Amino acid sequence: MNIYLNGQLTKLAEPPMTLEHALALYLTENDQQQSFAVAVNSDFVAKAQYAHTQLQEGDSVDVLFPIQGG
Repeated sequence: MNIYLNGQLTKLAEPPMTLEHALALYLTENDQQQSFAVAVNSDFVAKAQYAHTQLQEGDSVDVLFPIQGG
């Protein structure tokens, strides 16, 4: 199954794939410990729904980390 993760075409081995599983493959352990937001096809998904959100062929997943600065 092919999806877009932060704009990059990514091949996932096994459909059906949940958002939670895709994030575990994509994010490093350090990334997973940080705060971030996720949108699937431009719709934000609550963290409690990651395990229940099924990804489909061609979906676009955007992982957004907060930017700090002054």
